[in-house]
Amino acid sequence: MPNIIEVNNLTKSYGNIKAVKNIDFYVNEGELFAFLGPNGAGKTTTIDIICTLLKQDSGTVVVNGYRLGEQDDKIRKSIGVVFQDSILDNLLTVKENLYTRGSFYGMKSIELSEAVEKASKAADVTSFINRPYGKLSGGQRRRSDIARALVHTPKILFLDEPTTGLDPQTRKSVWDTIRNLQKGTGMTVFLTTHYMEEAANADYVAVIDNGLISAKGTPVELREKYSTDSLHLFPKDGNNIEAYLKDHDIKYTISGGAFIIPVSNTLNALPLINKLESLISGFEVISGSMDDVFINITGNIVRED
Repeated sequence: MPNIIEVNNLTKSYGNIKAVKNIDFYVNEGELFAFLGPNGAGKTTTIDIICTLLKQDSGTVVVNGYRLGEQDDKIRKSIGVVFQDSILDNLLTVKENLYTRGSFYGMKSIELSEAVEKASKAADVTSFINRPYGKLSGGQRRRSDIARALVHTPKILFLDEPTTGLDPQTRKSVWDTIRNLQKGTGMTVFLTTHYMEEAANADYVAVIDNGLISAKGTPVELREKYSTDSLHLFPKDGNNIEAYLKDHDIKYTISGGAFIIPVSNTLNALPLINKLESLISGFEVISGSMDDVFINITGNIVRED
């Protein structure tokens, strides 16, 4: 797949503070790309530069074939952005907000009506499109924000922590909308999130820390490299299990009555399970998670800003 975003040797400083330090990464067209980093890592600065909101000190950025700093208007027409904080008018209905947004792109009459209808269907807001934005639930607002970003039919959708503060059911509803949109249009989605289970569903992940790209790869590749599976043994005879583990120099911890043993992968747990079968009442193997990946790369737990 061709690269729809290319970032090369990108730098940005604020006085003596280097926020972004010669970073390189790319985003394939049509993929869900997750951009992760702890607070203050340079994540927001990088996104603001790509979206033409901030000027870089050096380096190049190409978005949809257009070079940053030379073809910024064309870049803006290629992207839609859903910010953490909404920019829609609480007093206007969703439809009125979408019409207002479309008019910023010079759309008139029939073209504008068609664009609003298409965006409202894609973001699944038609059932409440005539309600004031300020009267909507959190999930309805998020879908309205997505519709606003889609009015001009962008090729890339930037989602800056789109589900922060939403309850699990509402988060699922918003993500159903995003996935259906991506599948239906082939749109590229550039995501930042505090929820590692959302990043785990991405096609590709880049982690930025202290202004540098610390790791990048598919979620599977990152879990294999930066996390460890764990075998949980539920004992019938804890003393004999402990004696066996000590005799064979196998590292373990005990939590909630279970013996927890790190294993490099699920298959490597099988020989130990077979050896201790008569001493256990059950077991489970917990795969390494994206939370583990993030902590092992950055030393930080992901927190909301």
